[in-house]
Amino acid sequence: MTHAETELAPAEILAVGEPMLEFNADADGTLESAGSFAVGYGGDTSNFTVVVARSGGRAGYVTRIGDDAFGTALMRLWEREGVGTEHVTREPGGRTGIYFIARGPAGHGFTYYRAGSPASRLAPGDVPEQAVARARLLHVTGITQAISTAACDAAFHAMTVARAHGTLVTYDPNHRPALWSQERARAVILRSLQLCDIALPNIDEGRMLTGEESPEAVLRALCVQGPRVVVLKLGEEGVLVAEDGKVTRVLAHRVTAVDASGAGDTFDGAFAARLVEGASPVEAARYAAVAAALTTTGHGAVRPIPDRPAILSHLAGAAHESTVDRACG
Repeated sequence: MTHAETELAPAEILAVGEPMLEFNADADGTLESAGSFAVGYGGDTSNFTVVVARSGGRAGYVTRIGDDAFGTALMRLWEREGVGTEHVTREPGGRTGIYFIARGPAGHGFTYYRAGSPASRLAPGDVPEQAVARARLLHVTGITQAISTAACDAAFHAMTVARAHGTLVTYDPNHRPALWSQERARAVILRSLQLCDIALPNIDEGRMLTGEESPEAVLRALCVQGPRVVVLKLGEEGVLVAEDGKVTRVLAHRVTAVDASGAGDTFDGAFAARLVEGASPVEAARYAAVAAALTTTGHGAVRPIPDRPAILSHLAGAAHESTVDRACG
């Protein structure tokens, strides 16, 4: 699909959030010891739209960026990938957010320069209500809600509009403790779970929200919050998909991982793309689990995102099947 075709056809899948430019240290070590960086792209919802596009979906993005060089780099990324930019606002004098990644024995370290970014000034008035109403799916994350009160209001407004018009809402808490207090995070995320159709938390977020420990207990507690479907991500243990009182375990696709940056975003985007095509949540989760695994085999959030043929090829050869686990209720 060309960018021109994406512009002519309304986006079926919309995301609201903050994009950033990524600087990933070329060698392991502390940030201060880094000699050079690979330039890439990040921001959970931006990653999501790229994943959707590479899986053949029509994605569009709602955000604010600066009219600086970093904003231009992001615009060029979306144009190359076929992500609709009709609802991207370029703010005169705005400074688009950036972040740095360092890798060490304890894992990845992220350093962000995003305070006062244009995306933090997202507001309900930036939400394209008609586009949300005609979309098939809207994707929102907790990071969007955490970067500012105005952006949080925009996210809630978008979800409210979507629900009023029958647009599916997928929600990933994507909790970042550095961005807000746990008390506020829990309140906002729990309210969002009531507004979404499909929740996509990981196990750590589920434990924080519910106070439960085992995946099964976490899942049961999340189910009663209101989502029609809960997809609980368990990392190397795969995912649990709860729908209509039944839980299905989708096992992880085994790869040699080198960088987990953006794996959760890849799961979300691949899941959404397949769901809009008509796949069941379990089928979409199988596809998404393979996509998420493949993206960990390269460095950076966007560069290693697999395309649809690669995902399908690995999915066809996957030895892991979904198994019915137990009832949720």
